Amino acid sequence: MNLDASLVEHKRGFDLHLQGRPSEAEPFYRKAVQLDPELKEAWMNLGLVALSLGKAEEAQQCQREALRLDPDMADAHNNLGMVHYSLGRMAEAESCFRAALRLHPEHANATLNLGSVRQIGNDVEEAEGLFRCALALGVDPARANSNLSLALMEQVRPEEAETCCREALDMRPDYPEARANLALALLMMGRLEEGWQAYESRWHVEAMAAPPPTLPRPRWTGQALNGETVLLYAEQGFGDTLQFCRYASMVAAAGGRVVLVVPKPLGRLMTTLEGVAQVLSEDDAFVPPFDYHCPLLSLPFAFGTTMETIPAATPYLHADPSVWAEALGALPGLKVGLVWAGKSRIEQPHAVAIDRRRSMRLVDMAPLFAVAGVSFVSLQLGPPAGQMRRPPGEIVLHDFSDRLGDWADTADLIAGLDLVIAVDTAVVHLAGALGKPVWMLNRFDSCWRWFIGRDDTPWYPTMRLFRQTRRGDWAGVIERVRVALQDLVAAGRR
Repeated sequence: MNLDASLVEHKRGFDLHLQGRPSEAEPFYRKAVQLDPELKEAWMNLGLVALSLGKAEEAQQCQREALRLDPDMADAHNNLGMVHYSLGRMAEAESCFRAALRLHPEHANATLNLGSVRQIGNDVEEAEGLFRCALALGVDPARANSNLSLALMEQVRPEEAETCCREALDMRPDYPEARANLALALLMMGRLEEGWQAYESRWHVEAMAAPPPTLPRPRWTGQALNGETVLLYAEQGFGDTLQFCRYASMVAAAGGRVVLVVPKPLGRLMTTLEGVAQVLSEDDAFVPPFDYHCPLLSLPFAFGTTMETIPAATPYLHADPSVWAEALGALPGLKVGLVWAGKSRIEQPHAVAIDRRRSMRLVDMAPLFAVAGVSFVSLQLGPPAGQMRRPPGEIVLHDFSDRLGDWADTADLIAGLDLVIAVDTAVVHLAGALGKPVWMLNRFDSCWRWFIGRDDTPWYPTMRLFRQTRRGDWAGVIERVRVALQDLVAAGRR
């Protein structure tokens, strides 16, 4: 053991670490623990570097080694919690953060991190309190304010969230998370012009968008076009693509030749979009020459979209109802499609938490099946569709999912229905894009795109929103939908 040499190596690594150069700090930390395997601080900091470099399992081993050497290291407990958080192990993360706070009740970072875990655990009020406590304890105020803004957004308090984001940006103008959260608050309040501009920071926030592709031509930001080819591409989920593909025809009308790149399951449907010269799959190896490119969710910014200029003409996607005429013609009464759950991105803890809030169970829809004169058709795909194997009560639900190969098939099925009732998933965007009547069952902390205080949406003229009046209250939503459905059936009989 060479204690002095180990401390020197650790100090070199620590200095580089503080400068935001973790890859350069790593070999010095490794040398430090090699020279002195009992230097707990070096193990702990090596774990932090490993986590920042995407080596979560090694980071966990390093923090555990630090805690073996000293079980009372509050920082190591907090750091181990961060590793668990990165791996989506929320229960283990919470246990670690609470252990750090038992040892050091005023540990600012553990307080902030515990707030993030409690927010994901659906205790947003406790999360808000923890974020405010972390601010009082002197944690990084930009980060704490940014986190607090999300907790406020979940409580539908976008004005307060805006204030928090602006305070964060006053302290750190280049903080992308705060600017992206500001975008969400502004968009929710209908302040679209500033919101779209701030939303461009999403590319620097891992939880919001994948890194943008490196493309050889410049971005299209609204400049004049005279026949140039503009490559438009999907960047987020199916629902985002279905909502914002409407802008492709606007690019064509502005003088561009549009090539659209989308996930393969959307490809056939997108050929019905007006103004698109060519549709490519993300799996295609060859991309034709182009002059400009633009991601779909940047098109509202490029066109300067305001509440008054949202392009709301529908349908902008098209389907063939005759495909399902025979199957649906055999069903009596009003034909209503149902979706009760979304698709969860399990690699993103916040996305999983949102999906839990926006989704319900099939059994929660049971009161709808008591409405006479309706035949219900499942539009549900993915694991939640398994709930149909043991339908609760008197539920009768017709399932054609074995014939749905892609989104064009689903569009044809929706075209043959009278109404779609669904939680906030891609299906509601598809129904709206087809110009079909659609009732969306909306969680309390509505997505920014549905704004606040509305039971309609300028994005889709045929959509009606049924929003929770309090967190988690699907029963109240379903009762209002049941009454509306009953009225619709009665009106059809008159």
